[in-house]
Amino acid sequence: MKAFIVYWHPEPKSFNHAMFLGAQRALVDAGWEVKTSDLFAMGFDPVSSRANFQSVKDPDFLKLQIEEMHATEVDGFAPDLEREIQKIEWCDLMIWQFPLWWFGLPAVFKGWVDRTFAMGRTYGGGRIYEDGMFKGKRALLSLTTGGPAEAYAKDGFNGDIFAILRPIHRGMLEFTGFDVLAPQIVYAPVRMSEEQRTSEIDKYGQRLGAITRESPIEIGQY
Repeated sequence: MKAFIVYWHPEPKSFNHAMFLGAQRALVDAGWEVKTSDLFAMGFDPVSSRANFQSVKDPDFLKLQIEEMHATEVDGFAPDLEREIQKIEWCDLMIWQFPLWWFGLPAVFKGWVDRTFAMGRTYGGGRIYEDGMFKGKRALLSLTTGGPAEAYAKDGFNGDIFAILRPIHRGMLEFTGFDVLAPQIVYAPVRMSEEQRTSEIDKYGQRLGAITRESPIEIGQY
């Protein structure tokens, strides 16, 4: 069993970082092989440009999808990008660890998706959704919020958390073929005691220890 954890937060002492480390420990203890990408520590460049490629299809006009398809054909992705794509292709389970910012992924994390989810390599030619390139793989979002749980209920002032996450669940993960597991959400950890935060990490670890027994959620229902 192979797991790939992608993480971004600018503070190494953050609760998100503790969740990132806790997930690694729990999966290794459960017998998983684990690879990670700490995007902040890596200084990952989120900006798509010709730097994505070693190959060139059209030197006069940059159309990313055309260059991605060409790079797929000629093994032309830049080394840093190729390493990240290979991790996605390698894993059975992919986990994204991040703080929810402005109802979505932080910019660097979104840029990682923009660059690594390359046409021809990760989708395209009819290989989407149920027939996606990553069919048979599973994905899990692990995230924190600034507000309390009641703010993200269907009648909460921020709205349903599942509706907020749908563009990621459906538009990124399911689109490329992943089966999506229920998100691991820790609401307002900044308002918790140290004991409560430790308890959340422990519960997450227990979940990951039995993650192979979980079934995917139905994204279409919300």
